[in-house]
Amino acid sequence: MVRTPGAAPRLAGMLGILLGTDRIPVRLRAWDGSEAGPPGAPVVEIRSRRALRRILWSPGQLGLGRAYVAGELELPGDVFAAVAALTSTGRLTEPVPLTARERWSLLRSTAALGALGPEPAPPPEEVDLRGAGGRHSKDRDAAAVSHHYDVGNDFYALVLGPSLVYSCAVWDDPPAGLEAAQEAKHDLVCRKLGLRPGMRVLDVGCGWGSFALHAAQRYGADVLGVTLSPEQAALGRERVLAAGLADRIEIRVQDYRDVDDGPFDAISSIGMSEHVGDDQIDGYAAHLHGLLRPGARLLNHAIARHTGDLRGTGGPRDDSDTFMDRYVFPDSQVLSLTRMIGVLETNGLEVLDVEALRPHYALTLRAWAQRLEEHWAEAVQLVGEGRARAWRLYMAAAVWTFESGRQGVNQVLAQRPGGPPPLARPWRAPAGR
Repeated sequence: MVRTPGAAPRLAGMLGILLGTDRIPVRLRAWDGSEAGPPGAPVVEIRSRRALRRILWSPGQLGLGRAYVAGELELPGDVFAAVAALTSTGRLTEPVPLTARERWSLLRSTAALGALGPEPAPPPEEVDLRGAGGRHSKDRDAAAVSHHYDVGNDFYALVLGPSLVYSCAVWDDPPAGLEAAQEAKHDLVCRKLGLRPGMRVLDVGCGWGSFALHAAQRYGADVLGVTLSPEQAALGRERVLAAGLADRIEIRVQDYRDVDDGPFDAISSIGMSEHVGDDQIDGYAAHLHGLLRPGARLLNHAIARHTGDLRGTGGPRDDSDTFMDRYVFPDSQVLSLTRMIGVLETNGLEVLDVEALRPHYALTLRAWAQRLEEHWAEAVQLVGEGRARAWRLYMAAAVWTFESGRQGVNQVLAQRPGGPPPLARPWRAPAGR
């Protein structure tokens, strides 16, 4: 009897088309137990023919992501290594249209493996906001934020830890751990803004109030925090009351475009401007400029693209068919550092300092991913297995993105004219260090 090779070799050919290579960088394991690809490489397991239908209808990261969220595709070993291998060719990092010949080859292989059929419905964790109004309208922005942030504060506490900070930490002392690194980030922002007792601060995209609490407790500031997430605001207010700072901190559910009770002595925007969008970023900078007192500072902490035309934005692009847009951050757009600095300067702000924190975000993401794995059973109980799997894949992909240098994260400190800029950088070291 001649032994048939099983499904894996044909699956390897299909994966090679998606990755744009004749030599796949992973060990592929099929539902029938057959294997193909280099021994010792990270394992990708196709558990169901249904995964092939998803890939056929959406050939690229969205189809693969759907199959993973649905449990039809598994990464049974080191998920970081598997994601790094799958993205190493570069073809999965952007939605790349396949040629007619490539599509025909996928169709033939799918038919040969008995997987032809109508497109499966996406997993229920997927969202598509293209019918929810104009991109970055106030209603659609609120829906996008709700999809990501209103999944339960208990889930975020599991992943983020007690600090409840959902942005890049500053790892001055890595052995000290995540909580110390997030505190160091908050303190760095406070020092860059030059906070002093009695200063009025606006925290745009305040999350669960962690920066507001630090600025009020450590620097005596009066803080207004705004978020579009009702669940974030509710817990943030509870934390403010528990800290006895209700007279110093106010947290609102409010679009930053509706804040009209300036002026402020300082504005922090930490991990928020990625949600603004390229079309709205000029208005964002202009509005924050108008809320600052003359001589006051703005700290914009944001992810930046390192690809595309570095003279401009690296975009804008339609990301609606990406895994990130459908499962993680709908409508988010990451701009280049060049674009961000240009927007701030065009809208009347003087850039005082730029600090790159890319390796710090890779460490932060690995710490969050470790917490998710350590609390996996509880996370699944809180948000369901599909959403937990989406988060696992998102964080593994994000680790690769920052470790590979494809994206960075930067703090840009700017000042509204009307006061003297600092002659040195006193924020480089905490007072007394």
